[in-house]
Amino acid sequence: MYKGLSMVGRYILLMKRTFSRPERMRMFFKSYVKEIEQLGVNSIGIVLLISFFIGAVITIQIKLNIESAWMPRWTVGYVTREILLLEFSSAIMCLILAGKVGSNIASEIGTMRVTQQIDALEIMGVNPASYLILPKITAMLTVIPALVVFSIVAGIVGAFATCWFGGIMTATDLEYGLQYGFVESFIWTGIVKSLFFAFIIASVSAFFGYSVEGGSTDVGKASTDSVVCSSVLILFADLILTKLIMG
Repeated sequence: MYKGLSMVGRYILLMKRTFSRPERMRMFFKSYVKEIEQLGVNSIGIVLLISFFIGAVITIQIKLNIESAWMPRWTVGYVTREILLLEFSSAIMCLILAGKVGSNIASEIGTMRVTQQIDALEIMGVNPASYLILPKITAMLTVIPALVVFSIVAGIVGAFATCWFGGIMTATDLEYGLQYGFVESFIWTGIVKSLFFAFIIASVSAFFGYSVEGGSTDVGKASTDSVVCSSVLILFADLILTKLIMG
């Protein structure tokens, strides 16, 4: 209990240092653009690939499991759309990114800690928390909404692919289901939730990396702990946010 409270306290103090004004805006902007490419652009491929196949699998599973003479054929498209918009493209995709992006952040900052690069920044009078962590958080908050949109589009393309190449149902029925009762706010719900998840991924992973003590083995442990902690917090935040926004 005490260890958990101590960790929360150290996390809050680190975030307080992180969100202080950058000493040089030019350096901050340069790091910000670099992090967008490293954390966001380099993740587009895996987001599109996973979303495409998940959209296809969801469509097939729903078609096989709810097929009934009493069930309209367009129900498959309707259910697929709801799953993609409300949960997969926001929460589940962020869980996947917590493993890819979160471990990257934790290992990068952790390596800088054990090689004493962070200590060197402090000696030079630089605020290492703001210098290293703030660009990562702002970059994640910038690119995550775009990744959510890409995920939705790729999932829908995957659903249509099962119709065009798998022949499990007609594309017309799927299209009608995707359009039926469409609520535009569901897209914004996914984007808003993903912003909270992006902050969790970046800040928690940075905290574990920044707090590393020891050698390379401890960097690996911090990377693993950051993924586990980020995933649990994302699921908890998803529960709270879904209740607040949808309730």
